[in-house]
Amino acid sequence: MTTLSTLLLSDVLPRILTIALAIGVGVTLANLAVEFGAVEYIAVLSKPLTGPANLPNEVGTAILTTATSTTAGYGMLAEFRESGLLDDRATLVAVTINTFFGFVQHIFTFYIPVLIPILGVQVGVLYVGARAGIALAITLTGILAGALLLTERNVDPTAMESVEGPDDEPRSRREKVRSALQRTWKLLRKIVPRLAIIYAVVVVLIESYDIAEALDFAAPLSGLLELPPEAIPVIAIYAVDTTAGAVAIAPQLGDPFTATQAVVAMLVGGVVSFAFSTFRRSIPFQYSIWGAEFGTKVIIVNTVLKIVFISLTVALLLVV
Repeated sequence: MTTLSTLLLSDVLPRILTIALAIGVGVTLANLAVEFGAVEYIAVLSKPLTGPANLPNEVGTAILTTATSTTAGYGMLAEFRESGLLDDRATLVAVTINTFFGFVQHIFTFYIPVLIPILGVQVGVLYVGARAGIALAITLTGILAGALLLTERNVDPTAMESVEGPDDEPRSRREKVRSALQRTWKLLRKIVPRLAIIYAVVVVLIESYDIAEALDFAAPLSGLLELPPEAIPVIAIYAVDTTAGAVAIAPQLGDPFTATQAVVAMLVGGVVSFAFSTFRRSIPFQYSIWGAEFGTKVIIVNTVLKIVFISLTVALLLVV
């Protein structure tokens, strides 16, 4: 058996340094893109979607804003609702359409600079593509719902003449670069230590123990999803923390996980994670934006749609 020090130096350390470098470069480029407004050129595609959904043009501005700031985008929709421009049904449709454009932001700030370097190109692109397809399907569902369920009674264009977006003071190029680097450093300080610990633990456990034998009791569940028993702890970790789950599965890609199995395990972990994320993030965020009553409706709609389309995606991956 390889000694612990040799294992850490020959396998874990090079992997951690490579991932940390890739994350640092990727996140910096992503932060610079956000700071200089590059993401907005993609977000502008949202505006034509409001017409088929029977929503006013102002909602297109909120969707555009969501691609750069989820909080700001939701805040604008909350203002539309409070002003009477949108009723509750129209607001739920707008929130649903928002899904893909909220995901766009994460492509540039998390998936490309963080997750793909951890998982590798093949598995990373397959996973991000699956998540993008899920987000797009939810957005298209929102457009269809608007076309079928919304009428002029759900929208009052006279309620407000306009809603202004975030009033950010102009900043110099130097300030934007400094802000991007500060956010990168803050993220690296948070991710890299956790990355190193989890990756080291996973590699040592794989090298030291027969994980498949130890998790034999979970064979029925993993067998149902055509996954190896090692998927159970990956799903459990992924349910609590996305980055940690990706780090946990990374050393096991190729053996015992195929690319498809790895994506299925992470998607299943995503479904399980809703129980954690609802209490840790969704309730505080949505309640602060909408209040408890309507915030609960938003959480339910978001969660149900995500579970449905993730389940369909998992089924599709298992069949193909």
